[in-house]
Amino acid sequence: MTELIIPAIVSSVVAFFTVYFTTPPLIQFLQKRNYTVTDMNKKGLPMIARPGGISIIAGIIASEIILYAFWQMNEILAIIITTSIAFVIGYVDDRKVMGGWFKPLGLVLAASPIIFLGAYDSDLAFPLFGEVQIPILYLGIIILMIPITGNTINSIDVLNGVASGFMVIASFTLSIALVILQNYEMAIISLPLGLVSLAFYKYHKNPSKIFPGDSGALTLGAMYGTIAIVGQVEIIAAVALLPAVINSFLFLASMKKIVEHRQIKGKPVEHTEDFKLKATNDQTAPITLVRLILAKGPLTEKQVSFQIFKLGIFSGILAIISAVLMGISL
Repeated sequence: MTELIIPAIVSSVVAFFTVYFTTPPLIQFLQKRNYTVTDMNKKGLPMIARPGGISIIAGIIASEIILYAFWQMNEILAIIITTSIAFVIGYVDDRKVMGGWFKPLGLVLAASPIIFLGAYDSDLAFPLFGEVQIPILYLGIIILMIPITGNTINSIDVLNGVASGFMVIASFTLSIALVILQNYEMAIISLPLGLVSLAFYKYHKNPSKIFPGDSGALTLGAMYGTIAIVGQVEIIAAVALLPAVINSFLFLASMKKIVEHRQIKGKPVEHTEDFKLKATNDQTAPITLVRLILAKGPLTEKQVSFQIFKLGIFSGILAIISAVLMGISL
């Protein structure tokens, strides 16, 4: 048991405190160089530091390298390399607005280390129904899953603290599911994602001092997707991510094409005189989860965020139930 406890404690401490202590100086660094963006949902339109993905990737790499020192597993290497590539793709988009296809295509490239390292099992496990062997088709799942999870987290990063807070819920859910399935090493390997998200949430929560940017959102999403693949909990991961997946589906269905958020003219929400959020009547604006939440009437940004977190917790409970059912069927 010691061979599991020590790596878990050391990597978890490093993951959390790397982000906790590096984010404040990163905020100062970004502000001095005017690497800031406007917070459109605040009175006075304050300028917020971005991208916070730099501290996020630092925490992930530091903690996963420690775990690799304990266990020389290809799964850990796949997480490090795939997540790092996703960070680079996101950072490029942070510095220069790229076309709508740039991130999905880039994340396809990011998925390739999982295949080359053989850090996957081509059997897809379902709750109650057991495993299905799809050796060729599963390669397509790998190629699609990283772009989906990466862009899904990126698409929900629209309010203070939502992306990091939602990832705290989803990633810890994944860790619990892996424990239920008695995949203890992968549960430990997944812990840094939740702890990095938790540490970053301190500075990202409302009112934000820093935004993760595309580099941070894609990093979190890509690591989540990679853990789902190498940990063989793809279906469970999808259930836990359901609110964000629905948000992405609504966005794509309403826009009818892949488009960069910053290139959209019609905005899904507007502001009342007291700066609450309300759903727009603009027919050109995309349909989003936030817009649906606001359909009943205006809410504060914090209230909308809590509604999203409630949905995340509900999906997390469903994911844990799925893990229990999967454990019964295996």
